[in-house]
Order: sequence, then C-alpha cells, then structure tokens
Amino acid sequence: MDSVHPQSSGISIQVSLSGYSFRVFPGGGPSGWMGSEQLFTMPEFQHRYREVEISLLTPKVALVPESFFDGASAREALAEVAAIAPEDTVDWVDVPEAGAVLVYSLSIGESLSKVLSQTVLTEDGNQARVLPEMYYLIRALGSLEDYNKIVASWRDGWLHLVIAQGKSLRLANVFQAPDFTTAQYFLFLAMKKLQLNPEVSTVCFRTPLDMDSSMSLYRYFKAVVQL
Repeated sequence: MDSVHPQSSGISIQVSLSGYSFRVFPGGGPSGWMGSEQLFTMPEFQHRYREVEISLLTPKVALVPESFFDGASAREALAEVAAIAPEDTVDWVDVPEAGAVLVYSLSIGESLSKVLSQTVLTEDGNQARVLPEMYYLIRALGSLEDYNKIVASWRDGWLHLVIAQGKSLRLANVFQAPDFTTAQYFLFLAMKKLQLNPEVSTVCFRTPLDMDSSMSLYRYFKAVVQL
C-alpha cells in the first residue's frame, strides 16, 4: 500500500496529449512537462495525498449560466462552441465561483489522465475525478488579490484563458494557438477588448513556462506568475 506523503497535503497534475506536469503543494514548484514513459518511476506518485487534482487540457468546454443550464441539453450546449463527435462523452461540473455550470468532454484521444487517476490516490484510497483545465483556471481566480485577474494555460496548440475583474468573470475561452506567439496574440487581443493594460497587469500561468516564453511575457506585463 502506498504511504501518505509526509510533508505535503496535495498534488495537482495537468495532463495533455503530449504528457503531464505536476506540483506537490503547499510549497512545491512545477515539475516541468514530462512524458508518459516516466509515469511509473516518479516517487511523488507512490504516495497518497489529502487532495488530488487531475486536470485535462481539453478544448471541449462550454460555460453555461446556472439559470440556463439543463442537463438534458448539455451535449447541444457544448456542440455550439466545440467540435464534438457522436461518440464523445459529455459531462458537467458546477462552478459556483462563476455562477455557472461547466459542460465538457474529456474525449480527446488520450488515456493518460485515466491512468493517473488510478495511480495517484487520496489518503482513503479513492480516485480523483478528472476535470477540465478550465475548471481549475476559474477556481484559481479566487486566490488572486489583484482587481484584474488573468490566468492561462498553454500546451499542444491550445490557449486556455480566463479573465476577471473583481468578482466578475469577463472571459473564459479556449483559443487554437499552435505556437506561443499565437497564444500571446490571443491573450493581448482579449485584453484589448476588455480594455486592460498589460503594463499594470499580472498574468498567471498554470502550465510550466520555458525561459523564452517567460521573458517574452515580461516585456509587456507588470509581472508573470507561475501558479
């Protein structure tokens, strides 16, 4: 039986088609992006944790206001904003921070997230529910103190972006961005539409950033934070 991690209360794992990244909290830094061949050799995955978060960077997401949500039409709501196949599984999760329901599909052609949920367990031996990266981006807004809150993730050609002002969520969307230059373009375009000035704003990324990407952002933003 796996032991309980002696110093940490939780682990957050991000999964995409090209691999995964993780951070043990509190206090741990991002692991960087890793391949699936390292999955069963990671010592951090041999422990149990009080809290296990597993997110999948799926672009198949739609945020629906609580008052308009109907589970019977969830698939139709998602199909309006994302390309989903008939065989794709559709699910949803409440997002009380946004007064909305996040409808999503994890069917993006990978199995790593399922393997991780079966491998990294909670203290009582339960599996964590795999949720979209967008869910955790929105949830991260509550931990930010700035009035203008910008949280993003980028991997495998998709920019996941949420922007809030105070307690008001202004944007939650996924943009197709094959390279980081395109990801920055959509980031600045969204900020321009919302009339936000990068020079007085902090941008937060949940996915690991390499040095070149970080320095590119530092040219425009007041600060760049790795969550």
